[in-house]
Amino acid sequence: MFALPGTAPVTITPAAEAQIARLMAGKGAFGLRIGLKKGGCAGMEYTMELAEAAGPAEEVIEQGAARVLIAPMAQMFLFGTEIDFETGLLDSGFRFRNPNVTDSCGCGESVRFEPLEGSRAAQG
Repeated sequence: MFALPGTAPVTITPAAEAQIARLMAGKGAFGLRIGLKKGGCAGMEYTMELAEAAGPAEEVIEQGAARVLIAPMAQMFLFGTEIDFETGLLDSGFRFRNPNVTDSCGCGESVRFEPLEGSRAAQG
């Protein structure tokens, strides 16, 4: 992954840690896989799915009873991201505070990253 030695590539808040652990325990999953796909009005959307095992080249972050797997194609875009879980009056869900995002849609469901030289992955 694109991380500094001794530094976690993403951080997980205590609320997110508790929710991830609940999801894993409820489904008997190995961890929560986070990735990106093309879509949404800003160009890319976060993906999340429970995983039975870590895939090749996936980054695995463990914190308490929570385990997050980062898909290889998403690693460079997620470096420095804080993963949180918020509960509000109208909705609850995971929130990504990602310093690499250059734009997002009004509903917050999709994001845009600056294109990298020679990379098609960052282009929406």
